[in-house]
Amino acid sequence: MADRRLIGPDAATPVDTGAGLKAARQLPDDLLREASDRLRIMALLGAALWAIGTVSFHFVLRAVTDDPSWARPKLMDAVALSCIALSLLLYWYLRRSDRDPRFVLDLGLGYLLVGSLGIGIVWHATPLPAGWAIQPTVTWVGPMMLTMAAIVPNTPVKTAVAGLIAATMNPIGMLVSGARGAWQFDSLADVVLMHYPDYVIVVAAVVVSGVATRLGQQVAKARELGSYHLGELLGRGGMGEVYRATHRMLARPAAIKLIRPETIGAGKDDGGALAIKRFRREAEVAASLRSPNTVALYDFGVTRDGVLYIVMELLEGMTLDKLVRQHGPVPLNRAIHVLRQACASLEEAHAAGLVHRDIKPANIHIGRLGLQHDVVKVLDFGLVKSVAQDDRVSPDAVDHSLETATGLMPGTPAFMAPELALGDRYDGRADLYALGCVGYQLVTGLPVFEGDLPIHVLAKHLHAPPIPPSVRTGKSIDPVFEGLIMACLAKRPDERPASAAVLAASLQAIPVVPWTESDARAWWQALGPRQ
Repeated sequence: MADRRLIGPDAATPVDTGAGLKAARQLPDDLLREASDRLRIMALLGAALWAIGTVSFHFVLRAVTDDPSWARPKLMDAVALSCIALSLLLYWYLRRSDRDPRFVLDLGLGYLLVGSLGIGIVWHATPLPAGWAIQPTVTWVGPMMLTMAAIVPNTPVKTAVAGLIAATMNPIGMLVSGARGAWQFDSLADVVLMHYPDYVIVVAAVVVSGVATRLGQQVAKARELGSYHLGELLGRGGMGEVYRATHRMLARPAAIKLIRPETIGAGKDDGGALAIKRFRREAEVAASLRSPNTVALYDFGVTRDGVLYIVMELLEGMTLDKLVRQHGPVPLNRAIHVLRQACASLEEAHAAGLVHRDIKPANIHIGRLGLQHDVVKVLDFGLVKSVAQDDRVSPDAVDHSLETATGLMPGTPAFMAPELALGDRYDGRADLYALGCVGYQLVTGLPVFEGDLPIHVLAKHLHAPPIPPSVRTGKSIDPVFEGLIMACLAKRPDERPASAAVLAASLQAIPVVPWTESDARAWWQALGPRQ
């Protein structure tokens, strides 16, 4: 494991004169993707506005004139239909999330130019009423340029070039209408006089684009953590955010969790140093775990501005929570396969004196690892969990945990062992209770207890007997497996399996057709998420 250190540029850090500087000039991928999403919405809105504007024009024409041709197709109708079709085509194209976001931004500039040409033609398609003088006017091209610069930012240079071309579409439309005899003007100066406000707006659009680009670059710079470059945001929780990351030298993908200092009491008061010390101690214990079923921890530390970080292996797949929500209960043999792997992780952790205290479907990952499928990884070891010095943790030891330092409740109510909820003495069997809750949800698709409020759920874990899975679902479930799950859910720790190893051995002894690698591979190829 790498040395634990404050990460950030220092005198010993080599200056990257190539790809690093190029990357610094670019917006982060997740911000680019958000801009792509906004362009998709803008394209749909553009189609709607073209349709509404065209229909409204015909009704207004009917109301203010006696011309019987108000309903006949006109040049502007053909232009509007073309712009509507283009907008819907762009919306359809952007529905897929795998489009190159940088190409999408360039596509947005093309959409701006075509839309501006349509506005330029439509704006001048109707002859200027008699007696009206040509005067400076802001057309719809101006707001379109500003909107594009604000919500789909490009580089200032590209924005300036595209803006000048877009603003020129109105003079072109006016010249075309003049050639058709629809507009009368004395000279080219009249054309420039009428449309110079659009050119002024180009300057404003460049300023807006420059501000948006600089903000994005500041985000990218802020995400440069020592040897790791942060990419897209993968998730956000109560303690911080998780980002995809890449090691600069090894090009090894990783996941970095940034932990807000205030969530563990690491503020500027006297307790800050103690909170950081606790974080380091717990991360060191987590980093010592070597089970293939525990997420690997590569590095951890504190940035120069006080943000705590932890670098983990990047996993491919989904959590059990997502698996059950999207695909429903799993077959019994697959549930056994999953629970045995989770037991392997917990067995090592408990032997090291670490009680997880937050075992739940959202903290158990299942996915692909190399050529293997349905590989289980237990997540979130050592971030906010208490470390025991022996096989039984006392209330005094709880006081040294990160959650207790900040008043947070350890664990999740729907999966919390009674002794944890009461603040009593606990050991690794608290994790086995939670794992029993996980197994229950795997085969039923339902939590053990439900309630309107977390306190109601906690009360049921303390006092209510759980309904057996077979009774809850009305389906036949192997009685040996059901007996093990109900044993894990015993209110008293001494009535549960003695250890994770004992539970794993009992699961293995259940007479059921094993869930094989070929079964897992077939499932992932048919139903697994596409990468």
